Amino acid sequence: MASPKKDGGFLTQDQREKLRIAVQNAETLSLASPRSPTGGSASALLQQYEQQMLEQKRAAAASAAAGRGGGGPRHVRRAHSGKTIKVKKDGAGGKGTWGKLIDTDADACLDRNDPNYDSGEEPYELVEDPVSTPLEDYKKSVVPIIEEYFSNGDVKLAASDLKELGYDDFHRYFVKKLVSMAMDRHDKEKEMASVLLSSLYGNVISSAQIRLGFVLLLEAVDDLAVDIPAVVDVLALFIARAVVDDILPPAFLSKAKVSLSESSKGFQVVQIAEKSYLSAPHHAELIERRWGGSTHITVEEVKKRIADLLKEYIKNGDTAEACRCIRELAVPFFHHEVVKRALTLGMESPAAEALIVKLLKEASEECLISSSQLMKGFSRVSESLDDLILDIPSAKSEFQLLVSKAISEGWLDSSYVRSGANGSVEDDEHEKLARYKREAVSIIHECFLSDDTTEVIRSLKELGYPEYNPIFVKKLITIALDRKNREKEMASVLLSSLSMELFSTEDIAQGFIMLLESAEDTALDILDAADELGLFLARAVIDDVLAPLNLDEISSKLPPNCSGAETLNMARSLASARHAGERLLRCWGGGTGWAVEDAKDKITKLLEEYESGGDVGEACNCIRELGMSFFNHEVVKKALVMAMEKKNERTLSLLQECFGEGIITINQMTKGFSRVRDGLDDLALDIPDAKEKFLSYVEHAKKSGWLLPSFSVASAA
Repeated sequence: MASPKKDGGFLTQDQREKLRIAVQNAETLSLASPRSPTGGSASALLQQYEQQMLEQKRAAAASAAAGRGGGGPRHVRRAHSGKTIKVKKDGAGGKGTWGKLIDTDADACLDRNDPNYDSGEEPYELVEDPVSTPLEDYKKSVVPIIEEYFSNGDVKLAASDLKELGYDDFHRYFVKKLVSMAMDRHDKEKEMASVLLSSLYGNVISSAQIRLGFVLLLEAVDDLAVDIPAVVDVLALFIARAVVDDILPPAFLSKAKVSLSESSKGFQVVQIAEKSYLSAPHHAELIERRWGGSTHITVEEVKKRIADLLKEYIKNGDTAEACRCIRELAVPFFHHEVVKRALTLGMESPAAEALIVKLLKEASEECLISSSQLMKGFSRVSESLDDLILDIPSAKSEFQLLVSKAISEGWLDSSYVRSGANGSVEDDEHEKLARYKREAVSIIHECFLSDDTTEVIRSLKELGYPEYNPIFVKKLITIALDRKNREKEMASVLLSSLSMELFSTEDIAQGFIMLLESAEDTALDILDAADELGLFLARAVIDDVLAPLNLDEISSKLPPNCSGAETLNMARSLASARHAGERLLRCWGGGTGWAVEDAKDKITKLLEEYESGGDVGEACNCIRELGMSFFNHEVVKKALVMAMEKKNERTLSLLQECFGEGIITINQMTKGFSRVRDGLDDLALDIPDAKEKFLSYVEHAKKSGWLLPSFSVASAA
């Protein structure tokens, strides 16, 4: 039998193949662990291995030579017959022997059907373990926390586990997962989820993360509906409960509707939460009872405990003990009930009033009862005053004294306004303003949907309250700031229409003052609010809604160090820049969506038709129907140029009629003359006497009162 082929006299082909596999595996390990001490090139490993094999061969040869020279023959066995038998190479033996103890044939050993098959001898392959991201690890980790909380109801343990996870910026996904899991379970788990969110709010999960968590839920409603058929109604109740518990601001609903498609289920969720749950009378109590109140006790039991602890407090006067009992109730979303019952006790017993005031003040200072819960408690008492009078005749006067004392001592927000107390003018004014704001928002949303400015003007006239016109201006622009360019353009056009038919310049200026004063707060929700507001101001000047002098008046009325002053300066620069009208026209797509060139073509055609014998009334109607009063300076410019070219001053009669009817304002007229004056050098190439004609037109315009006193013809001289 031929011996295996050797490579270079040292390694057999079989050995070399095994070496190649070993080197490949070593390289894989080296790549997986850059710091591995075995890292190196394949050729270096091969040389190292060959060197070791060579040394082993030499050592074996030297040992064999020493055996032949001095000792007897080795590898000799005796058979049972007593004969000496020479053992074959590798211990295979000869006749009368058992042969090799272990067959080293790799192919035979790796036969899966062989009884001696050992899976451990299979060539191994390194498989790279996929590296998970911190977000994936976080999402996996919160599931057992939620499961454990649902099983034991331990809020403190859940809060501790969530804190240990870290990654505060990922807590929005905890909110989403918690509510998603609760929605697919019983009312007990839904109530537990609401209580946990209320407990974690502020201390563990920030308000921003709570809000973003609910945004994620609204965006995922369509997917959740596959597994949870009632997801729309249940999520609406979760959002309403979050608003009642003061962990979501009421403004969340209106902002969420803006960002959601009207055809989406998320939009339906917001509508149901707003109209079905939060608009109902006594909605707070109804929502809190929907899933059974507290996770451990019913609403009635909570009320009984509150009544008992307050009675005990009146007896012993221990404020610290009373605060401890309130804290142990673990219902921060229901603290308004504590406030309501405490105030009622104070009105029932004048002797207890001082203790009640002391308790509520201390609870407020320790942040045990939040400002919103205090105001809600006061509001509930105010709403029930008519019933309280039956048992406490002096309830209204007593309540008024308590409100005054709370505000003066600083533990009730001064913005609180009593509802229904003595039917005061202040209360009526507050209710009237609140109703106007609601109606104004509805009118603005309807306008953005229909683009019907006539309907807006009609609705505002029916609504009345002209003293609130500045508030409408503020609402209009604030809502437009958070929308797309289409709505911004519509808001500017609507403002221009209102200025001509309904609003005074003072109304609009006051609205912008209110916007500039609150610009810093607006920028928290709309990052580019300052720049966009500057465009609105500049556009108002271009549209003749505001005069340039109005910007100075607005500036003088702003408080010192107001951030809105920078916005005002930007607006001045934009409005006074060269070709400002055309640039600002393009900033949001044009007055009615036309391109600038389309508008220019329409103006040229109507002027040509009028010049060739058209009716002045019809021409005025065409200019009015363009709906681009901010671009009427183009009408003035083209009319003047046409009069020069045709040597026919008929177009000047059209300008006179437009000015007389208020279609073209003095600002637009001045701007049109200024544009012609600036382009006289180019006009003179085609119309040699352009300068002389222009000077005569200016003289006529000044006599007719078309131009501002500041207009100068110096550059035309």
